[in-house]
This record gives sequence, structure tokens and C-alpha cells, in this order.
Amino acid sequence: MMKYRSSTISSKWIKTSWLLKQPNLRKHIPRTTLFNKKNLISMLSEYSTIYFKPTDGTGGANIIRINREKTGYQTQYNTAKSSFPTIDSLYKKLNRFSNKRSFLLQEGIHLARTNGNPFDIRVMVQKSNKGTWVCSAIFTKIGKPGKVATNYHQGGKLSYFHQTMTGAGYNDPLIKRIEAKLKQLGVSVGNNFDQHKNGFRELGLDVALDPKGKPWILEVNTRPQFYPLKNMKDKRLYQRIVFYARQYGRTR
Repeated sequence: MMKYRSSTISSKWIKTSWLLKQPNLRKHIPRTTLFNKKNLISMLSEYSTIYFKPTDGTGGANIIRINREKTGYQTQYNTAKSSFPTIDSLYKKLNRFSNKRSFLLQEGIHLARTNGNPFDIRVMVQKSNKGTWVCSAIFTKIGKPGKVATNYHQGGKLSYFHQTMTGAGYNDPLIKRIEAKLKQLGVSVGNNFDQHKNGFRELGLDVALDPKGKPWILEVNTRPQFYPLKNMKDKRLYQRIVFYARQYGRTR
């Protein structure tokens, strides 16, 4: 693990609770609760799709999508699907899977699609030497058809924001408006985190756009990976992130 100066926090529950305290951010957070039977029943009575994810997981691992169907519930883990006739049988399966680790339940946001594939957006914010948050990059992660997570580690591929949005049917003025909104969201999240803990220099927001174009913050990573950007044809995104990263001792 590379050593450099930037605070880190792994609990998704703590990070979500920080964001929920701020009204202008709260409206961009999908409903999230800790996993237990009561919350499972309540979330599935309210939403037809929810996600079951480890409180401290990374790289899109161990995420299960749960769909409410006419005849019960269907889960999908990686590409494997299973059906459960009752919420009791579903709870037993999830509880066994959690193996006493803490998990969250999150309202499922229906991801926008680009040329038929679901995508989400990574908004990278970094702190300049002046101590202000700067949005240094926005790029997209396009999911592999049939997979639960869009992460690079889950077979997703990285792409350029403008190109992905054009493929999703957005026109230029709207793409610019959404881009400005995402930058503003990233900086607001950075300022929010600073109120709770010192020393953050970089954050990677995973943002979903719903079909209406509203951004939803799925997660905030305090150790965002950016080395895969090196393989993209246009190296400017990677170079810009590295420019800021060097200011706090990160070189890759």
C-alpha cells in the first residue's frame, strides 16, 4: 500500500451519515439503512430494487442486488441469480452471507444507460495546496451487461464523460449543466467531510444518474484508484489527477 498524506475512512455507514446531515446533499443520497430483518422488510415494501453491500467493502465486491417480484424475491450476486419465495428465506440467506459482518441496504437507483449499457460516474475531487477542493476529473464506468457492479474490478470499462453522455442521448447544453452540477456536488462533499474529520486530500464520488438525469451519490471513496486511467487514449485526465496528487505525496 502506497503511503501518502490523506485521511481515510472505510465505513460506508459513517460516510453516509455525514452526508445526510447536510440538506443540500441529503436529497442526492439514496435511502440507506443498516442490514437487519426489520429494515429489510421496510426497504422491500418501499422499493422494488435494493442493494445489499458490505459496510466496509471496496471495488464492488460482495454486492447483492435484490428485486421484489410477483412471486417473491430474486437476488443476483455477480451473474448468479437465486429466487426466494418469502422474505424469511431471503433474510436467512443474506444473514448467512454476511457472516456477522456489517452490511447496508441501499435503495436501488435505476442507472441511466449509454448505448444500452448501464453506467455510473466517478467524480474525483482533490485538495489543492491552497486548501480548497478542486474537481480534477469526471469519467464514467460502463457496466458489463449482466453484472451487478460497474467497477473496473468487476469487468466494467472506463470511458469519457462527454462520450458516455452523448451515447445516453443527452445533448450538449444538458451535458454541460450536469457536469457543472457534478463538480459542485464533489466540492460540497469535500467540504462536508472536512467538517467531520481533518486531513482529507482526495475523494472519489460514485454517482448514478437516474433516467431523469438526477445525480445520486452511491458512495464516497477515500482511497480512490485512478491508475486504470493511464490506459486511456487521452492521458489528460490521468495527468491532471497526478498533478494534484503529487501535492500530497501520491504518485500513482
